[in-house]
Amino acid sequence: MIAQRRRAVQSSPHGAARARDRPTDLNDDLACNDLLAQSRYAYAQSAAADGDWQAAADLLAQALERTPRWPPALFALGEAREKLGDAKGAIASFRAALSADPADRLGAAARLALIKGEPARALPRAYLARLFDEYAPRFDRHLVEELGYCGPARLAAAIDAAAPGRHFVRAVDIGCGTGLCGEPLRARVARLEGVDLSPAMLARARKRGLYDALAAADAVEHLRGFAAVFDLAVAADALIYFGDLEPIFAAAAAALVPGGLFAFTVETFAGEGFRLGATMRFAHSPAYVEAAAAAARLRPLLVESASIRREAGVGAPGLIAVFAR
Repeated sequence: MIAQRRRAVQSSPHGAARARDRPTDLNDDLACNDLLAQSRYAYAQSAAADGDWQAAADLLAQALERTPRWPPALFALGEAREKLGDAKGAIASFRAALSADPADRLGAAARLALIKGEPARALPRAYLARLFDEYAPRFDRHLVEELGYCGPARLAAAIDAAAPGRHFVRAVDIGCGTGLCGEPLRARVARLEGVDLSPAMLARARKRGLYDALAAADAVEHLRGFAAVFDLAVAADALIYFGDLEPIFAAAAAALVPGGLFAFTVETFAGEGFRLGATMRFAHSPAYVEAAAAAARLRPLLVESASIRREAGVGAPGLIAVFAR
């Protein structure tokens, strides 16, 4: 049985949270040096991928007997306990993971919010940077080929519809990732800049040769360093990792020249405000998006319902929007 469970599993921020989406690469600064604990952890991940959550929990408990404050094992035990219906045990494990890794590179605080039914306003920067560093090697193939992602092309079309024939002097791609948005934008932009938390994603964007400058930084803090310099800001599939949109909207608006455009996509839900889903992505109500934009003194030019990727085989509901300062 153990031999059958020796198979690779990977992480993906663009699909539902599943055991087989967990990273097994322990060769990073969250790794432990105990080979037996590592072995138990790997077998536990394979058991979880098979849906055998009790075996996974037992194996993780064995690993933690040897390495009590190993964050990946604590986090995985929280997931196993949650699947087994042990909410109290899951909360204890996620809290222990957060205590062992205060930077929260595994996203334990968000998982605690989900399991306790509490609101989450943001995802930890360290979590997003690590997640996308791991995801970078297969990002384009998985997102485009498997999930049918079409955000950049749809966003470029929306910009054309809102401002026909307009060319831009200086643009910033917020959460640029591997640079998928650079291709449809490059021909209409004199200077194209990108910002992303993940160095690995930026390395792939740099290879495309489409960007004049790339910055590894938090988007809000990065934009706050500019005042009325961009005439276009885009965020394709980036705002799903922001809960509260007001800070990023305010920063983008301040960085735009008068008349500058902010074009973006969001995922939506039939509710109020915003919420974090089991996919570890945020969905926003259309009314909240428009209210947050209005608070930043952005006026709508185009707002339309659109799905830019599949989720569990069906289109994820969303919006494509273009606002002007």
